[in-house]
Amino acid sequence: MAEKKVSSQMKQIEALSKISQAISSDLYLEDILRLIVTVTAEVMNSKICSLMLLNERGELELKATQAVSEAYRKKPSLKLGEGIAGKAARENKPVIVPDVKEESSYMSQDIAVREGLCSLLSLPLAAKGKVIGVLNLYTSSPHKFTKSEIATLTAVANQSAVVIENSRLLVQTKVVQEELETRKLVERAKGILMKQGLSEQEAFRKIQKKSMDLRKPMKDIAEAIILTSEIEK
Repeated sequence: MAEKKVSSQMKQIEALSKISQAISSDLYLEDILRLIVTVTAEVMNSKICSLMLLNERGELELKATQAVSEAYRKKPSLKLGEGIAGKAARENKPVIVPDVKEESSYMSQDIAVREGLCSLLSLPLAAKGKVIGVLNLYTSSPHKFTKSEIATLTAVANQSAVVIENSRLLVQTKVVQEELETRKLVERAKGILMKQGLSEQEAFRKIQKKSMDLRKPMKDIAEAIILTSEIEK
């Protein structure tokens, strides 16, 4: 029994190590999320592991799972507070269900029966105290989640939340930088056109029309105007 416990703990440590390495790697977010659910399912001997994120509508949307079941992959989104995952997200604390097939608040009874799902541990993904999603772990037979397992999965959930939030911030920063760069270029291009006798409004409309006619970003049109001006000097 002691050897089995040590082996289980070693596997859990290995899972955390793999996930930590993934988070510090150059993998895309989707690949990292896929790796998280795959490693977690393997180490915890889980039937299905899934990761859901809150979308712009405030609904929990399935983003990653190692399940091959098409029915499970197409599970509908959940509102905050709806179902087990929705409850974990709303209350920001783990929710354990001994058997989802006998739990009235579980939203996908038909899939649970079809896939042979039993016990469920649903953990919130929280970054800086704000819930951004949920990590779900299912077993195929009745299972009483131990304190050690819950602690390990909580650490996995916390790490997942960190990488997701960092990735989102990185994307937002990149978008803002691109918008600022586009504004600067458009302003320069407008200045060049205004020196040719156009008003500020006419110059902007000319850039905008060219962008629409050529189906190219205004940034590209502005760069072309600036380059042409510099060549003609």
